[in-house]
Amino acid sequence: MIRPRSTRAIAFLCVSVAAVALAACSSSSPSSTTAPTTAPVITAPPTTVALPPVSTTGAVPAVASPTDQGVEPVISADTAPAPSTDVIKDLVVGTGATTTLSDTVDVMYVGALYTTGVDFDQSTWQAKMPTAFPLNEVVPGFAQGLEGMKVGGRREIVIPAALGYGAMPPQGIPANATLVFVVDLKSLS
Repeated sequence: MIRPRSTRAIAFLCVSVAAVALAACSSSSPSSTTAPTTAPVITAPPTTVALPPVSTTGAVPAVASPTDQGVEPVISADTAPAPSTDVIKDLVVGTGATTTLSDTVDVMYVGALYTTGVDFDQSTWQAKMPTAFPLNEVVPGFAQGLEGMKVGGRREIVIPAALGYGAMPPQGIPANATLVFVVDLKSLS
């Protein structure tokens, strides 16, 4: 009868180890963070860090068809030193409601790398429809770059790594990359 007892002991040990592992995985320790794998590339955990002021002067890459909101914008590479704060440039000034950080926005956008101009996200243009998300759930530089924008506008936003993804970006974006977005604000909710 040694065999059945050994089998029960092994089964008990396996169940015990699995329970401990499961408990460890469900811990809500603030030091354990994982990046979402299926969320839009601009999504990030909310932050409570004080943000530096946004600049309306500074290096912004050239954009092809900057004012034609019916055409997907193409962002060029920029060789100027990357900014250390958000830089915004209104390409088209909207006439509708003004965004706040507590709004949910409906936007069309393109995201590219500052130094190369390579797109890392143009999903809204590929789908030919805006996407909606709360501004308090995106990287701080994106939210800050849209704050104060009016519905109907198109804005270029340059986001330094510290206000973007920093050293832990999602796949397709290099660590500590400066990002550039061109955003068409369609509506607020």
